[in-house]
Amino acid sequence: MPTNEDATTTAYPYAWFPESDLPLKDFLAKYKPSMVQDDGTKPWIWAHKTFELKSDFSLEAIAEAQAYLEKVTEKVEAIKNDESIPVRANKKKGTKSKKEVREEVQNEATEKLKDISVRHGYVSGKWLIFAPAERVDAVWSEIATSIVDGPLSTTCVSHAKVATSPKTETPNYQHVLCLYMPNVYDKAAVLEVMKVLLGKHGLSLSGVKSDLYTSVSLDSKHASGIQSTVWRNTALMKNAEMMGLRDKFFADLSASKTAALEVVVKAADDTESSAPKASSTKAKLKLKKKAVNDDPFASDDDDDAAEEKVPEPKGKTEKKPAPKPKASTSKRAKSESDDDEDEDPRPKKKRNGKK
Repeated sequence: MPTNEDATTTAYPYAWFPESDLPLKDFLAKYKPSMVQDDGTKPWIWAHKTFELKSDFSLEAIAEAQAYLEKVTEKVEAIKNDESIPVRANKKKGTKSKKEVREEVQNEATEKLKDISVRHGYVSGKWLIFAPAERVDAVWSEIATSIVDGPLSTTCVSHAKVATSPKTETPNYQHVLCLYMPNVYDKAAVLEVMKVLLGKHGLSLSGVKSDLYTSVSLDSKHASGIQSTVWRNTALMKNAEMMGLRDKFFADLSASKTAALEVVVKAADDTESSAPKASSTKAKLKLKKKAVNDDPFASDDDDDAAEEKVPEPKGKTEKKPAPKPKASTSKRAKSESDDDEDEDPRPKKKRNGKK
């Protein structure tokens, strides 16, 4: 019996709900898709916007879709083996190519599967996003946070899941992320989510898939060749518009980083500009000290020396007598000259006939 792969329970340890014990931030830090390895019991990590679990899973829709897919697969195989259908179309003869005939059957099948989904009320589905191992943690954290309390919280997205890491090492492994919506055939609601994913998160999208497709194993490798998504990106939005939204996101992101850097630089400048204020305060303190000083001729150097002088220990200290000032060189030279004159042996000249 088919099981619902697009739902989980509150008992699953790798699922977060608003009522969970761990805050979302702690949950995302504890269970990272790049670090959780699937041993067969934990293929997904989940995040829910609300505690209420809704599911339109329908066994009747699955049974009808599976039976129909078998018939379509047989038709497609018959077209491949029908030699009467040319490989190339011929407009003059009005014949279609094998590819054209096959695509007609596949397009008709897509409409039939939509009819089955709507009749049984099994219309839920998800946006698909792929992320490499080195980026999946950041992408998943951003998406989960956005669904719970961010841009995606105002859209129809109810919950999301991300694939954990494979048990064996797989080169270039891509983690798939699924963002669930109640009705994939509600084009307006699907488009709203698309705009948020492109314009608010700058993500690359891989199309919208029906939960019914998942239940009947309809993927890109299915033998029927039916398109594995109910919406291709270009069916919802033109390439130019998609690129414009993503370009604006990255431009805004770059601008915000630049603004943040400018704030840091300004803070550094403000710190430097506050330095002279400290010097000014110190100068004012000096002026106050000089005003108290009784000696009006004291210099700044004297004040600085006084500030740096280590105070003498308290108690009585013996004062040493101040050394006598030495005679200047000029006085000493004069004294020596006088002594030389007294010792001169030459006779003195007579004055008024006397010796």
